[in-house]
Amino acid sequence: MSSITAAELNYIVHRYLAESGFQHTAFNFRFEAAINKSTIDGTKVPRGALVTFVHKGIQYLEMEANLNDKDTEVDEDFSFIQPLDLLTKDINQLRQIVQERRKAKQKEKESEEKEKDVKDKPIKRKLRKLIIDDDDEEEENVQNLQRGPTPKDISTSSTPQTRVRILKSEVLNLKGHTDAVLDCAWHPSGSLLASVSEDSTGRIWTIPERSNNRYSLQHGPIKSVELKHSKGRTKEKNKDVTTLHWNMDGTLLATGSIDGKARIWSTNGELKSTLIKHKGPVYCIKWNQKGDYLLTGSKDETAIVWEKKDYGSQQFKFHSGPILDVDWRNNYSFASSSTDHMIHVCKIGEKHPVKIFSGHQGEVNCVKWDPTGSLLASCSDDTTAKIWSMKQEKHIHDLRYHTKEIYSVKWSPTGPGTINPNKKLLLASASFDSTINLWDVDNGRIVVNMNGHRDCVHTLSFSPDGEYLASGSMDRFLHIWSVKDGKIVKSYNSNGSIFEVCWNKEGDRIAACTNNNSVFVLDFRK
Repeated sequence: MSSITAAELNYIVHRYLAESGFQHTAFNFRFEAAINKSTIDGTKVPRGALVTFVHKGIQYLEMEANLNDKDTEVDEDFSFIQPLDLLTKDINQLRQIVQERRKAKQKEKESEEKEKDVKDKPIKRKLRKLIIDDDDEEEENVQNLQRGPTPKDISTSSTPQTRVRILKSEVLNLKGHTDAVLDCAWHPSGSLLASVSEDSTGRIWTIPERSNNRYSLQHGPIKSVELKHSKGRTKEKNKDVTTLHWNMDGTLLATGSIDGKARIWSTNGELKSTLIKHKGPVYCIKWNQKGDYLLTGSKDETAIVWEKKDYGSQQFKFHSGPILDVDWRNNYSFASSSTDHMIHVCKIGEKHPVKIFSGHQGEVNCVKWDPTGSLLASCSDDTTAKIWSMKQEKHIHDLRYHTKEIYSVKWSPTGPGTINPNKKLLLASASFDSTINLWDVDNGRIVVNMNGHRDCVHTLSFSPDGEYLASGSMDRFLHIWSVKDGKIVKSYNSNGSIFEVCWNKEGDRIAACTNNNSVFVLDFRK
């Protein structure tokens, strides 16, 4: 390897001084370094030679420090080094700096990915899979999962040819949100519908009556009250609104946001209170039956019960991971589920959980008490749903038939403690394997496997009489199933992946929200 001589170095230093305008210094250096006696042909030395030479030397050192373990290739994750380190440290020390910086960067990347995954999960996991942009509305052939033989005692339904397709002209589309709509819920008794979105707002819509099989828009666009969760522009960073819940009499709407705050609103859109105590996004929110306590669960690994009277609070710090769901057992005790695989049952005023359920091998996405508060259903990334009783430590039923993560479970509004006491109690589960299962709660066996969606099923909702089940999926379809035989009776192809579906109290309307900024309402006539 050739090296530069002292005479050559002196010459390019002199050229640098002269080109930079340091004429007096250049003259003195020329005399002291005997540049005039040099045999170097100055016409062959390019302008800025010293700067170029130093720059290439720095590049060489950085490349050498970034070589992989075999010293044959430069790693893709190239790291630039501070000039002071280049001057004061040898190549081994420079390599150590690069390795430490790379490890720190990888750790930060893993942490960001984990945080992103945790955030996405309670927001209907919309980013877990790529959303299919296929707009093929009339496709009839739905591919069934390859499960192998189906047990003889299980009824398996697939997309029937006799189902009624709901036309777009029969659906009321509510326009106002500017980003994905994550949750929606009917007012307990009226024609109001609430929704929350990633655009940092919520809305309360006044839904008109339907006539002549169509919604009348003769009075102009649908009226809505906007619930602003940011003081500035819409879609302010970290102000996505993730969840909502009406109190029992419909006088107050609670919303939870990524900014860690819960907010209480009146039906006319007035902000009644802002609840600040969580140190992370609020993922779930629920009023108790009586309406005197509000329960919130957060990424900060805590659940908080807020008293409506003065919004005093009790914080429950028992989980070791973000809380993904909460549900009241009665007016004073509740269950919470977490990414830590655990379920805790807590009671207001108690300093420790009154029950801890352990058995899932993955993150517990959803917990729901049956209508009597005696049985608790849960579902997990471990592909199982389980049923628990306060009378024993271990689950009483381990429900295994799904092949991928189960995101949602819902109890039917039937059996003891419901308005349909003479109908059998059932449990429905929705999975990322694109199917829905109905379970016999008494023996823990599957009754019907509903196979009609072609992508992840996010959400389920029973009709108030328990005879029908609505489901929404990433495949953009809202299906209405007959609980009796597990067949689809009506179907609607929306303009986006469906995150939430819900029936109104009368059971003649279904609302849904999508990732395509939309909320829509359709009528259901038996």
